[in-house]
Amino acid sequence: MSVSVRPTARGASSPALGGEPVIALEGLSMVYRSRAGETVALQNATLSVQAGEFVSLIGPSGCGKTTLLRLIADLVQPTSGELRVAGKTPRAAREAREYGYVFQAPVLYDWRTVLQNVMLPLEIMGFPRAERQERAARLLKLVGLEDFHHRYPYQLSGGMQQRVSIARALAFDPKLLLMDEPFGALDEITREALNNELLRIWEETHKTIVFVTHSIPEAVFLSSRIVVMTPRPGKIERVIEVDLSYPRTDAVRESRRFFELTTQVREALKGAH
Repeated sequence: MSVSVRPTARGASSPALGGEPVIALEGLSMVYRSRAGETVALQNATLSVQAGEFVSLIGPSGCGKTTLLRLIADLVQPTSGELRVAGKTPRAAREAREYGYVFQAPVLYDWRTVLQNVMLPLEIMGFPRAERQERAARLLKLVGLEDFHHRYPYQLSGGMQQRVSIARALAFDPKLLLMDEPFGALDEITREALNNELLRIWEETHKTIVFVTHSIPEAVFLSSRIVVMTPRPGKIERVIEVDLSYPRTDAVRESRRFFELTTQVREALKGAH
């Protein structure tokens, strides 16, 4: 399936679209091989993501959402097809630190403070100490944790830990943020609050985000486009444009168009089976 990009309605503070795609994949497939045989995780996927988009991947478990994210991140290599990230091969994009990755679990080091966890990528990259501290402090303020610099991860709630994880992924200012169902383990109230925070961060930083989720309402609330995937072997069934304007507030969740779009995604998922 070939997918073109058409901008959705945006508020004045939202990032602009256009130019070379940040992600371009054509006929991408991934087959895992083992002694037990072959598993086709992703089949003939074609997609283009422009700078400043918020694109969600949704589909049943095992449909290749995380595999696609891992291919973009150069954590696995495709069996066939073409993939470019920021105009480069995935390996070159990884080496150039074009993306940040937020996992399902926060993956924080318990013996490091919140500030030290955010500073870690910058330490590895050899940034001067003063710049590491300045960047980390600025990002913790961005995610609403400016008063928690010297706390340890075990002293934070799950939602706060994920905020630290997001700040760490943004520490070296990547163009692209890859998020693998980061709020899936959280309660609904916390999840909705973090959805609001993530949109605020996205609009302030103008990053491109690719976001994996199993939640239809979450995908509709966050996204400029939603990529609906089929059960294994994972294919791109349909791409749905979300024509809700930005910035989005809690009132959007009660609007008629929101319910129409959630129904549209639900029906697309049913049709993908």
